[in-house]
Formats: sequence, structure tokens, C-alpha cells
Amino acid sequence: MATVTRAAPLRILCIHGYRQNSGSFREKTGALRKLLKKYVELVYMSAPHRVPQTGDAAQGKENEVGPGSDEAPRGWWFSDTQARSFDAGQQCQASLGLEESVEAVRTAVKDLGPFDGVLGFSQGAALVAVLCSIQEQNLEPQFQFRFAILVAGFRSACSEHQRFYGGPASLAIPSLHIFGQEDQVIPDRMSRELLPLFQEPLVLTHPGGHFVPAASAHRQTYQEFLKRFQ
Repeated sequence: MATVTRAAPLRILCIHGYRQNSGSFREKTGALRKLLKKYVELVYMSAPHRVPQTGDAAQGKENEVGPGSDEAPRGWWFSDTQARSFDAGQQCQASLGLEESVEAVRTAVKDLGPFDGVLGFSQGAALVAVLCSIQEQNLEPQFQFRFAILVAGFRSACSEHQRFYGGPASLAIPSLHIFGQEDQVIPDRMSRELLPLFQEPLVLTHPGGHFVPAASAHRQTYQEFLKRFQ
């Protein structure tokens, strides 16, 4: 009898949201790991910047790190360089921390890779769009992602980041864009603004809010997208 060989799971680097970390994001994507356990291996990393726990940074919209988390809440960059805080809608000329975050991803790819794809949530998805642009421009040889999944993503409102969105052609990397119709943190209109940056983006919408959806109703869309790379 012939032996059926199952394809090796796709390895995906997971980029958490603002005020999360690798541990909290792993907890929050437990249902996704269960839904896709036959197809993927999710590998998590933490952003290099600690989020100050005072004022708005402690009581902000996402407040994603639970009381049981051992690691501090973290972010990929700050839109307010003085307060070291972040708001997706804040217009700013310069940000703080993006370069260090790109370097952190480079290190993670080198130490934990190789990876087939990259998945980002909220500010992490905004970073994934930046990483895809860097890869497309051949600015970072370590980045060899074959696909990207962006959950509740958005275009950075920082002026210095607009260089990542102004290429002569849309990004060729296959992409799956996921957003909730009731998301009050990153409204779906903000996520839709990323779509023109990518060639033939696949879209999955869900009726919920600011989270990574992993209901059985979403399995087919995830699987059909991922099977293209196995």
C-alpha cells in the first residue's frame, strides 16, 4: 500500500499588535492554531520597544496584555515620540522605533527561520505591509516571505513611512487581508486602504471586532489561501 506523505506545515512568523507581546498574542491566537494545526506552524516574536504603563498607554483602546502575562506590553513604533505612545490615526512627521523593529524581524528570521509567510495583527499588520515593501524593493535579503496575512491592518499615518507605499507598482507578494465589520479600534475602512498596495489581494471579512477570527466558517478561506504555498 502506498504511503501518503503529508506536506510539511508552513512556517509563519507572527507579529503581534500594539501593547501585546509574543506570549499574549500566542494566547489570543490559540483558536487559529487549532483551526490550522494541520497546515501551519505559528512562530511568535516580541517587538523591541516596551510601552510605558502610564496615562493613555496603560488605559488605551487595545490594552491587550492580560494580568497573567510575564512580559511587558510592547510596540513596533511610537507615533508620539515624546510620550512614547501610539495611535493609528495620529498624523506625525517622524516616528520612533521602526528601524529597530525591522532589525528585530531580521534577527528573528535569521535565528528562528526560515519562514514561508508572515502574519501581522493591528500595528503588527501595518508593520507587515512595510516588511513586504522592503522585501519587494530588495532592501533586505533576509526577507524571503512567500505570502502575507494582515489582520486589522492599516497604512501608517506617519509622513516618513509614506516611502513604503509609493512604489511604481503594487506589491506582488500574495496577501490575505482580514478585518472585522464592527472593529472599533481599526475600522474596516482603514484596513481597506491597504488593499490597493497589493496585487490581487484576497479579502476575508467577519462581523466581529478587533481580533483574529478563527471560527469554522473561516477555515475554507484560510485553507484555500495557504494551500497555494504547500
